[in-house]
Amino acid sequence: MSTSASSHSADRFGVTFLFSVVAHAVLALGITFSIEKAAPSLPALDVILLQAASGEAPDKADFLAQANNSGGGESEKAKRPTDSLTSNVPKPIAGIAPRPTENGAPRPSPPTQTELLTTRQAERRVDSAPQTPDTPDLRAPSEREIIERKLEMARLAQEIQRESEQYAKRPKRKYISANTKEYAFASYMAAWVARIERIGNLNYPDEARRRELHGQLVLTVGLNKDGSVKSIDIIQPSGHKVLDDAAIRIVNLAAPFNPLPKNSEAVDELFITRTWQFLEGNVLRNR
Repeated sequence: MSTSASSHSADRFGVTFLFSVVAHAVLALGITFSIEKAAPSLPALDVILLQAASGEAPDKADFLAQANNSGGGESEKAKRPTDSLTSNVPKPIAGIAPRPTENGAPRPSPPTQTELLTTRQAERRVDSAPQTPDTPDLRAPSEREIIERKLEMARLAQEIQRESEQYAKRPKRKYISANTKEYAFASYMAAWVARIERIGNLNYPDEARRRELHGQLVLTVGLNKDGSVKSIDIIQPSGHKVLDDAAIRIVNLAAPFNPLPKNSEAVDELFITRTWQFLEGNVLRNR
């Protein structure tokens, strides 16, 4: 019992001695204990990347962005803009570029020849050997062929030049009728009609007067530059040969006419188409 009591007293003495040493050390060295607060976190910067910017700086900005933008929107309150598209600002890390894809449809292929099969004991057999398409002859022309082609080209060029010269030498023609409104030729035709009617009424056909024939015909008279008659063509006959012959005779009696008017056109031949009327009372009208 004495041994156990002495051991307990020794343990208590050791613990007391330890606490006393710590207490004296705290008083002697001034060591204090306190609870430190956690270090404050760094502030974060929230920047919005714009897809399009107007460049106009707003009076009061709601968010920070890489460019000035005075935006609008449908919401009355300021909300963080969101967009499913990426920014057009270059990225430091290259992404995956899209690869071109080919069409899903197969490429067209030339039609293959249909092969026909026959039996060995058939009365008729079909040649199933593949036929090769006819290929054009791509050989280079010989020197003689080249010379012949050049001669043919020279002949064609000469023929075209000759036709062009003949066309240039052709007389310049003009066709007028009662609908003509050009002053120079309209006045010329008016004088021509007055002369035809005056000569025609003075030389009215006697046979038509006796037989009391009446009718009308369409006549085209071609005149040369000096006013002489070049041609007389009946476009639409009257149905009476007497009246048709009388119209031709009246033109020949009234010829020659005045020379063609001189203007910028420089016409060589003038063709006048008019309607001739042999009316009751033995009167000739030209319209």
